[in-house]
Amino acid sequence: MTTFKLLATAAMGLESIVANEVKELGYETETENGKVFFEGNERDIAKANLWLRTADRVKIIAGEFNAYTFDELFERTKEIEWEKFLPVDAEFPVQGKSVKSTLHSVPNCQSIVKKAIVERLKKAYHRNSFLDETGPRFKIEVSILKDKVQLSIDTSGAGLHKRGYRLDQGEAPLKETLAAALVKLSRWTPDRPFVDPFCGSGTIAIEAAMIGQNLAPGYNRDFDSEEWPWMGQEIWDEVREEAEGLANYDQPLNIMGTDIDHRMLKVAEENAREAGFADLIYFEQRQVKDFVATEENGVVVGNPPYGERLGEIEVIEEMITDMGRVFAKHPTWSIYMLSSMGRFENLYGQPATKKRKLFNGFIRTDLFQFWGERSKNK
Repeated sequence: MTTFKLLATAAMGLESIVANEVKELGYETETENGKVFFEGNERDIAKANLWLRTADRVKIIAGEFNAYTFDELFERTKEIEWEKFLPVDAEFPVQGKSVKSTLHSVPNCQSIVKKAIVERLKKAYHRNSFLDETGPRFKIEVSILKDKVQLSIDTSGAGLHKRGYRLDQGEAPLKETLAAALVKLSRWTPDRPFVDPFCGSGTIAIEAAMIGQNLAPGYNRDFDSEEWPWMGQEIWDEVREEAEGLANYDQPLNIMGTDIDHRMLKVAEENAREAGFADLIYFEQRQVKDFVATEENGVVVGNPPYGERLGEIEVIEEMITDMGRVFAKHPTWSIYMLSSMGRFENLYGQPATKKRKLFNGFIRTDLFQFWGERSKNK
């Protein structure tokens, strides 16, 4: 097997969560903005794709170098042994980005990298004519930051948030990767009750259930690298079989999702059924001010509406006030709310134990954390 330099990409603010996940899989990490680097072989590529809950993609670093001219970019790209990665019939679209660099024209950079790879492959495979590109897909990215070029190959294909269970969604769905990160940040364990009072299409509740039963988030989907000839189907079969053995389907769960919108609850139920949790997650139509709990030491994780228009904002502010009032009646419960409202703590009625800056898409938010008191029964 070959050792590769691998990269798990992360949304802003989630780097440490992704790095912890990579470490839990047994790898040493280095972290930069939006990037977690580690080393691994073909089996590790499959394992990372199958198990990483909060990363966006897993990529292979094919080459890194400085380039200040298009000639340098072409020649240094051409020096890389692309034939070790790409078969003669590989389909290899090239995407790019450039930040604070001399080579700032992204279309030109993409075009030059593409030409350099074509030249390298034609020579390696003794081809005089065009390459067909009718085979498996290898998505190449050229990323230039302050004149340092990083060329990578995407092993995932569709982003890792595409778990395969979301049949439908609301207007502003929370990405599955961010939902999983919120559950992980809450430090919830499956022996405790879990509630999402703004469940929408059910994503947070479903991600909690997957964590609770230790199910690999990528188990029921495909990846681009499954089609790569040098990866081998037996590697994927082994990794999936191992994941199946680690799943704890007998773990009882106490997970509830509530929402004011009965139409979204239908969507949530369908998504939970698709994920295999039809009998394990309970959904109910309810406003957050009507929250009740008979158990102690529970966890509430929610993504309440943000509000864009004046009338909406007033309604949401009232809802946050109601939330603080009702959750105060359950002091052993820990509350985690993702919100863009600057006045959240004032409206809620108490300062957060901790705040964490996160981005929901391009929206700057805070995860307001109100840690519960430890129950005397625990």
